Amino acid sequence: MKSAISITDSAASRIRALLAARGKPSVGIKIGVRTKGCSGLSYTVEYADVVEKFDEVVDTGEFKVLIDPKAVIFLIGTVMDYVEEKLKSGFTFRNPNEKGRCGCGESFHV
Repeated sequence: MKSAISITDSAASRIRALLAARGKPSVGIKIGVRTKGCSGLSYTVEYADVVEKFDEVVDTGEFKVLIDPKAVIFLIGTVMDYVEEKLKSGFTFRNPNEKGRCGCGESFHV
């Protein structure tokens, strides 16, 4: 069965570094969406200490990427990457479900 989300090597490397620097044991990270911005939705990424009952779990072997059950429908087929540029760095999401993004790139709609 195919995972709901794919993680690039760059994103996995950054997640490993963040989890190692956190200073306490973590299951992995949790990805979700929330209402925000001019297009309606934005991605959330946070540390995960436990796997909740209905979380979608993507196990990389080193850590788990949990997907909030309310976000799964919006994230199916998404590729999570980590990019570093001169003026910004962070996680990016290539989501085939997006129908558009706002001008600043902070939010999207499906």
